[in-house]
Amino acid sequence: MKILVIAPTPFFSDRGTHIRILEEALALEKLGHEITISTYHIGKNIDRRINTKIDVRRILRLLFWYKKLEAGPDWQKIILDIMLIRKTFFLARTKKPDIIHGHLHEGVLIGWIVKYLLFWRKIKLVADFHGSLTGEMLSHGYLKRGLKGIFSQIEKFINKRGDYAITSSWECTKDVKKSRKDGKIETVLDGINLDSFVFSSKKEEMKKEWEIPDGKFIVGYTGGLIPNKGIDYLLKAIPLVLEKRKDVFFLIGGFPPEEIERFIKDKKLGEFVRLVSPLDYFRLPEFLHICDIAIDPKGSDTNQASGKMLNYMAAGLAVVCFDKVNNREYLGEGGYFCREMSPLALAEGIFYFLEKPEEAKQKGLYNREKAKTFSWDAPAKKIELIYNKIKS
Repeated sequence: MKILVIAPTPFFSDRGTHIRILEEALALEKLGHEITISTYHIGKNIDRRINTKIDVRRILRLLFWYKKLEAGPDWQKIILDIMLIRKTFFLARTKKPDIIHGHLHEGVLIGWIVKYLLFWRKIKLVADFHGSLTGEMLSHGYLKRGLKGIFSQIEKFINKRGDYAITSSWECTKDVKKSRKDGKIETVLDGINLDSFVFSSKKEEMKKEWEIPDGKFIVGYTGGLIPNKGIDYLLKAIPLVLEKRKDVFFLIGGFPPEEIERFIKDKKLGEFVRLVSPLDYFRLPEFLHICDIAIDPKGSDTNQASGKMLNYMAAGLAVVCFDKVNNREYLGEGGYFCREMSPLALAEGIFYFLEKPEEAKQKGLYNREKAKTFSWDAPAKKIELIYNKIKS
């Protein structure tokens, strides 16, 4: 089939939303589908890094000053999304896709508008929800509580759009089902490319290459360095750990870097914390390979899945995280689930593995084995079945 993917974001950037969009598209391409991605004017060109025929088409660079790559709302995105409607309409009219696949609530709304502008084409729309629109805006501190009700109604309206809906997490599916009563919704979890996590170099050799101090227990985090990813919990946990143990080294990868750089400088923690920003997605496996455990401090406000969890598992790492449905489903016996959502609880999880390094290794091996069940092949075939179902 011809698939027109809507990515209302600066695709490609080195973060979770983009990784899902890219790897999902690559897996569908592998099944023989023709993929076009309609997106913003900025972002990395994927064909320079990977072998693919995916056609990435961008809006005009009218907002040439807009260079924001990190997650989060911005009023200028309203203009960009209006321009993206125009671009998507043009592509839908000229490429004549069988399916419009809209990512995020904005992408679903754009897809719904274009679908009805070209109603005689009978194009089908798949809504791909990554989390709660209102929850994410609140978590970024962008939406005042008084406006929550208005945006909740907008979110419920968008949740009902599409001939079929898929979500990236069990929690998001449960949330969307509250407003979507047709039952046409399925959870399609992120996948992982395990081949990327096979190395010729040993961990100790790679630590030297990355200039990691000897004799340290390496705690890794990758992802957005913004509040709704739980980074504040991690930053507050670091001093709690270092008060008692100096044989710990924190390796943090992601962007935007400003808050972390300020934190390291103000707390004088350059000896114990390394920031890699931005962390190239294509170097992510070796970054994780040098870690001993990983942290996922994401809370529960946004109902987002945690693609980083699969990367942690593929790298063979035990994971310290909060006790959420998605985390339990992913990790099973491979995680330390904090007793509460707090910096102290995260610190306790790190201490647990510091004192039981062999258990950390065993849980890491368990996660590596379990990761084999999360390849992108199964999710792609599931999406393909949905495409065929709504086309028939």
